[in-house]
Amino acid sequence: MQFSLPLEKATLKKRYKRFLADVHNTKKGDFTAHCPNTGSMKNCWQEGDTVWLLDSENPKRKYRYTWVLDETPDGDFICINTHLANQIVMEGIAEKKIKQLNGYDSVRQEVKYGDENSRIDLLLEATDKPDCYVEIKTVTLLEQGDEFKAGAGFFPDAVSTRGQKHLRELMAMVEQGYRAVLFFLVQHTGIKTVSPAAHIDPQYAKLLDKAAKTGVEIVAYNTHISSAEIYLGKELPVIIP
Repeated sequence: MQFSLPLEKATLKKRYKRFLADVHNTKKGDFTAHCPNTGSMKNCWQEGDTVWLLDSENPKRKYRYTWVLDETPDGDFICINTHLANQIVMEGIAEKKIKQLNGYDSVRQEVKYGDENSRIDLLLEATDKPDCYVEIKTVTLLEQGDEFKAGAGFFPDAVSTRGQKHLRELMAMVEQGYRAVLFFLVQHTGIKTVSPAAHIDPQYAKLLDKAAKTGVEIVAYNTHISSAEIYLGKELPVIIP
């Protein structure tokens, strides 16, 4: 997926109030950009990082620019715009890059399902096989330190009751005879493996282990990220302790 316009480079000053980021651009000076990620964004930014912004070209918008990428001092790219995840996976399916999701006739997005008022990210259907429910989760948390292995990525980055609900819904689909896939889309180029973040949300980690044993398929793929484009890469190991 190529970005609709070339991204513009700036330096991050701070992120605050969840939706806002103050930045400095050498030509435009200091201004506030929209942050499309409402999560904790743990380890995804620090003051002085290089950030890449998309110009909406709408002068009437209160915050004309949207923060899309963070570039760390180590040179890793992080896509902080979680709204792009479904599109990236959809492109991967269309290009047959995801072996686990090949062979279906159609894909529908945001379909209502389950007993807890949920919407599945993708529903794959075919005449000769059970429906496949795919829940996509963006992974951007890279933990570092003596207690973590190099390149260790984790989900979630904060306690996620919503994520817990989705695991219950996926298990229910398996029990009804359908396929259910939890798809971890890694959008941090420094992450090499994915694990449940038991040190952050132990209940989610327990449910993920139960889901895997119930028959929910758990896969992870990385992404290639640059200031020009982002697209699906290769499968990564999922480690469930």
